Amino acid sequence: MTKLAVIYYSSTGTNYQLAKWAEEAAKEAGAEVRVLKVPETAPQQAIESNSAWKQHLEATNDVPEVTNADLEWAEGYIFSIPTRFGNVPSQVKSFLDGTGGLWLNGKLVNKVVSAMSSASNPHGGQEQTITNLYTTMFHWGAIVAAPGYTDASAFTSGGNPYGTSVTVDQDGKMQEDVKEAVMHQAKRTVDITKRIHRPV
Repeated sequence: MTKLAVIYYSSTGTNYQLAKWAEEAAKEAGAEVRVLKVPETAPQQAIESNSAWKQHLEATNDVPEVTNADLEWAEGYIFSIPTRFGNVPSQVKSFLDGTGGLWLNGKLVNKVVSAMSSASNPHGGQEQTITNLYTTMFHWGAIVAAPGYTDASAFTSGGNPYGTSVTVDQDGKMQEDVKEAVMHQAKRTVDITKRIHRPV
């Protein structure tokens, strides 16, 4: 079975939901899937100041945190992360910065990677966040599997060819219907991972 790690960071739940849809689709495509969260590094005071953040953290307490061992295990990755000023959250950057040993030993070469993102407005940096994440992947020697316009769902979900992205309002509700796009992206990632790591 193709081994896929769905890695997310989510403060209030949006990217967790995207990750769960990706998991569902990847399993339908025949992959062995691990859903893993990036460790939370924000001060407890900041978390306590936002009830939605605190509630989500408590609700997902049983989700395992991603480790370098998971990166070595998986053949492909799907990242789901919110934007922070057009870049990846500091929690994600901290995790990525800790992968130097794997990189040095060539353990990340030819891993297949795809990414998704969210923001509170349609032009809030989702595309930039995804492409900034992909920059790290290029350094890894990984293979980026962006969805492009390979399915009609790209047009009904906002049209982001770099990776599915969604707008979230102040109440935490997604403004676009992106489930179909997420599921297509996940299945495409599994397909490309199979082609590279399970050639016929």
